[in-house]
Amino acid sequence: MPTRIVAETPPRLSADLIKRFSAVPVAVVVDLLEGRTQVDPAIRPLRRIAGGPSLLGSAVTALCDPKDYGAVHHAIAVAEAGDVVVIDGGGRSDVAMIGDLLSTAARRKGIAGLLADAAVRDTGILGGWDDFAVFTRHVTARGPASKDGGTVNAPVTIGGASVRPGDLILGDDDGVVVIPREAAEGLIAKAEERAQAEIGWEKRLSAGETTLAVFGVPDAIRG
Repeated sequence: MPTRIVAETPPRLSADLIKRFSAVPVAVVVDLLEGRTQVDPAIRPLRRIAGGPSLLGSAVTALCDPKDYGAVHHAIAVAEAGDVVVIDGGGRSDVAMIGDLLSTAARRKGIAGLLADAAVRDTGILGGWDDFAVFTRHVTARGPASKDGGTVNAPVTIGGASVRPGDLILGDDDGVVVIPREAAEGLIAKAEERAQAEIGWEKRLSAGETTLAVFGVPDAIRG
């Protein structure tokens, strides 16, 4: 069955709103959403992101049939600059759904990076890019067997988290969180406030205050 591209996609989040999330740590969003949309921590970045850009962008999903990466080709074709290609390979480790060549094509389009509940390969190259973040569950050298199946822009499940096209993907060294597109606008102010509060807590700790005082920890019982 040929790869299917879902024609109807939701309105895109504004670039300004997406950019505001670039200053927010994943941990802040995970806490605010009470862990409900956190991606399995076993899906990790290929390289440390500290000091560099995080994975951030609207999701374009690729639901892959076993050993088939047709949906990945088509997802890259329909994705726009700043998007994140989200690959649902069912968590399989035996076949890489993407490697150097497809990732290079995505990078040239300005796609922000990849989130793969699957395997990738050519990690020596992919892990060396500082403008294209790759988060994956597995690494393997073996490539796919076919390229004519799967679905683009269907809802998928990545590491236990539901992802729909247009949802916001945020990743850093702590992991990845999915921000439902309808929740993004209401969440950003709370996330920015929490991030600023953490800066204030750090300053108080640096000034010598105890964690008990800074975090309002209840008194312990002695004896």
